Amino acid sequence: MASKRIPLVAGNWKMNFDHLEATYFVQKLAWLLRDAHFDFRRVEVALFPSFTSLRSVQVLVEADKLKINYGAQSVSVTNQGAFTGDISADMIAHLGCSYVIIGHSERRKYHPEDDANIVDQVRAVLAAGMQPILCVGESFEERRQGIELDFAVGQVHDVTRDLNEEEAAKLIIAYEPVWAIGTGMVATPESAQDAAQAIRADMKATFGADVADAVRILYGGSVTSKNAVELIEEPDVDGFLIGGASLDADELARICRLTLRTVR
Repeated sequence: MASKRIPLVAGNWKMNFDHLEATYFVQKLAWLLRDAHFDFRRVEVALFPSFTSLRSVQVLVEADKLKINYGAQSVSVTNQGAFTGDISADMIAHLGCSYVIIGHSERRKYHPEDDANIVDQVRAVLAAGMQPILCVGESFEERRQGIELDFAVGQVHDVTRDLNEEEAAKLIIAYEPVWAIGTGMVATPESAQDAAQAIRADMKATFGADVADAVRILYGGSVTSKNAVELIEEPDVDGFLIGGASLDADELARICRLTLRTVR
């Protein structure tokens, strides 16, 4: 990983933990990292609770002055109005969130969210002063056809072509091969690097070297403490978006500590 980009270890809890469980988890993780003298200046840690837990996490983080960041798992494209069940970017920002996950494969599949909707979400998050974490990645079918890099880069380009340089520089991109999410299978470090490198090359071609070098590219897909080091040591992999392993505070703390050890 390039030294000028601060690694980000992000835990996506998906639909897990009520607000009491979330509070306990954050307290435990903070204690584990504090006990290990973790340097949050060199590796950033962020959690993504459900909407019902965000306020509880905010109160805890602010009251205890924790250095753990947090964000939301999705966002509405609208700011306010008669949209039952929607949560606006401004509402999320007022809860102290730093990030919003956008375009996760589960959102694309089950809701579904298309490219136009995802672009609008990115714009809404940026307008509210937060950073979007844009998820991209191929299914097993695209991988079988050998078009996985073109597919992932295409998903990025479908969003970035509507952004200017300043907006694009604030993106965080999470490469998550869909076939690896929750399956126990993981891309090889070389495959993760190939995808991250291709995405960064597309950003460079579109916006120039300064923007491309600034954007953090995460890997997601069955990340554990057993494979984290070999993945983060790849030059274009700048951290992780973690699902299942982020539900275990001890395991997530291990991944954070291992990531920190690789920072030079």
